[in-house]
Amino acid sequence: MGTLVGLHAHPDDEALMTGGTFARASAEGHRVVLVVATNGDHGETPDDLAPGETLVDRRRAETERSAAALGIHRIVWLGYRDSGMQGWEQNADPASFHQAPLDEAAGRLAEVLRDEHADALIVYDWHGNYGHPDHVKVHFVGYRAAELAGTPAVFEATMNRDLIARWAEAGEMGEDFDPNKPMDDGNPLGTPEAEITLRVDVSAYTDRKRASIASHRSQAEDTAWVVEAPEERFTAAFSTEWFIERDAPPGPRDGFVLPEA
Repeated sequence: MGTLVGLHAHPDDEALMTGGTFARASAEGHRVVLVVATNGDHGETPDDLAPGETLVDRRRAETERSAAALGIHRIVWLGYRDSGMQGWEQNADPASFHQAPLDEAAGRLAEVLRDEHADALIVYDWHGNYGHPDHVKVHFVGYRAAELAGTPAVFEATMNRDLIARWAEAGEMGEDFDPNKPMDDGNPLGTPEAEITLRVDVSAYTDRKRASIASHRSQAEDTAWVVEAPEERFTAAFSTEWFIERDAPPGPRDGFVLPEA
């Protein structure tokens, strides 16, 4: 059995982007490690924080519940501040992930990769799917860390732009949503299907993925529509996860990020 490490920008990203892959890897007997770059301190602040409880405290607890739902064995926090969306003043915060020196952040991740003898690392595509500064940073930090640690395989989690466009045309994505329009960094959402190289079937694990997403209750404004979706619609939307492997032939093939059991 192998070890899969996933680098994610914020608490809750692991649920939406790769929750099914994490759950499948764990169920097939692999070790799964989640590395979270930031503490998510610029997320939604819920009204029910207990006296002395911070948003960071809440989001860490939610991530623990999410990890339990997915079968994740270890969580590592890199300790950077959330950089905020593109153009926010938090982008310039010296303590933010966006501002972290590449080799410093990659060195922290490489230590985890070496400690875990990682067989594969998950990052994001080159523009972080929609241009969030922290997501973009994940891409570059992840590849540099894999180089430092000698991790043999890196997979870029992405969104299938063409599939989402078909959903939008069918009225499944809300009024006026167009994944081909510029996102936060001026690029369209995700990746065209022809440039994706790996299609992962996680249909047997959508219940765990939904439970993982639901664990992040403090961020309900962003995820409530997902959690509340009818079972058939949720399964249709989240039963496949998409990845890019550098130097692999273009066009999605069916497979997995680790040897299948």
